[in-house]
Amino acid sequence: MDMHTVVVGTSGTTAEDVVAVARHGARVELSAAAVEALAAARLIVDALAAKPEPVYGVSTGFGALASRHISPELRAQLQRNIVRSHAAGMGPRVEREVVRALMFLRLKTVASGHTGVRPEVAQTMADLLNAGITPVVHEYGSLGCSGDLAPLSHCALTLMGEGDAEGPDGTVRPAGELLAAHGITPVELREKEGLALLNGTDGMLGMLVMALADLKNLYTSADITAALSLEALLGTDKVLAPELHAIRPHPGQGVSADNMLRVLAGSGLTGHHQDDAPRVQDAYSVRCAPQVNGAGRDTLDYAAVVAGRELASSIDNPVVLRGGTSRSSGAENGGGRVESNGNFHGAPVAYVLDFLAIVAADLGSICERRTDRLLDKNRSHGLPPFLADDAGVDSGLMIAQYTQAALVSEMKRLAVPASADSIPSSAMQEDHVSMGWSAARKLRTAVDNLARIVAVELYAATRAVEIRAAQGLTPAPASQAAVAALRAAGAEGPGPDRFLAPDLAAADTFVREGRLVAAVEPVTGPLA
Repeated sequence: MDMHTVVVGTSGTTAEDVVAVARHGARVELSAAAVEALAAARLIVDALAAKPEPVYGVSTGFGALASRHISPELRAQLQRNIVRSHAAGMGPRVEREVVRALMFLRLKTVASGHTGVRPEVAQTMADLLNAGITPVVHEYGSLGCSGDLAPLSHCALTLMGEGDAEGPDGTVRPAGELLAAHGITPVELREKEGLALLNGTDGMLGMLVMALADLKNLYTSADITAALSLEALLGTDKVLAPELHAIRPHPGQGVSADNMLRVLAGSGLTGHHQDDAPRVQDAYSVRCAPQVNGAGRDTLDYAAVVAGRELASSIDNPVVLRGGTSRSSGAENGGGRVESNGNFHGAPVAYVLDFLAIVAADLGSICERRTDRLLDKNRSHGLPPFLADDAGVDSGLMIAQYTQAALVSEMKRLAVPASADSIPSSAMQEDHVSMGWSAARKLRTAVDNLARIVAVELYAATRAVEIRAAQGLTPAPASQAAVAALRAAGAEGPGPDRFLAPDLAAADTFVREGRLVAAVEPVTGPLA
């Protein structure tokens, strides 16, 4: 567990802090300013709860049942009931890191002082994270509007000491037992608190943040594999010249071209494209790699802007605002008011989650096309069929490309936008939803697949580069570093057929852990 501490204040959080808490077990503390804001907002809610006028979320039912005024003696039961009834998820368990991101981001909004939750509830949320207690959250139950309702409800249920959760040892036990074992007192929810714990885009946002972190590594890795494939195919690096990319100044395109050019520096393989089989130009999958990779990079940059805005947001309905007078259905109380709003709608996050699935599918597709070219003796410019040791006796990497192609085909299906769909719920009160959670779930699968696709290209390209070296050509120093590091990681080089799955698994781990980038950067300098 990483003992780094993340301090949660009133003004949002960063992507780096989300990853630190979700993946690396960083501890969480509430700032003094957050505790003060929580207490101030709670005073507003308590004052409104004492008034005879109904206030949504404080003294009414929820959703399509918001027209009922709830008497004071039933309000604690109301908050418990919304958590219990909304904890209605089904399907497989969601990954631990996703749940931790979900919990942390809900705490981030609670700490803003716009939800009306008491400081002790927020502290209990932090205590759960610090104890390594992870609620059992299920795959299905969010429409991406009114928040990720079922996933957040399962987390709130654990705060109450109910439902099931996973302890730091990985064992699932009743939440009440886990809380008791760690000296954590279950919360007794009061007015508005149950609703405030459920109403946010935290699940889809957490998955967006982690996908961006993973894709940043994969895009740099794909620049490297594209360079290796260009080199192995005896392509020309002239198409990577900075002046060519300056006249089409998409930022990501220039970055990818520069990465590839640095990987290829000093290569004795590039520039041989006219030697045996004259070709005026390399194929699109080689020549246009910076344009495709770069467009994906620019999409990542836009998605990061959206994530940054959402990380700075306070998502709840209704929200507590300091001062002023209600303009709509809000309730005013001297120092503040409670206002209904639509900020919980997940559209901004859902759209970019789908954008990322599209560009990830296209990156996977161009990687696979280069792999196929490396294996085809009619297009590889002197490489053996399927990079086999003794073609006919050996099949080489024939079926590795099948696996890669199957992954690419699935990526194309995963690129179909979830956010283009909507299905009404809650008796037509919630008649348009974002499906952002679904977009995030399929993006996680797409990112997982993309790492494998890049790994297969890496495995094929390094084998091809080694074959070229055996033919008397000298690969670039960065290419040699990549080959050496991959072999040290357990993915073997050219030779007779062998059990291939372990090599591909080693290449996959090598890519997704960032070790490919780390292997070449001592030669190239830092790659973007």
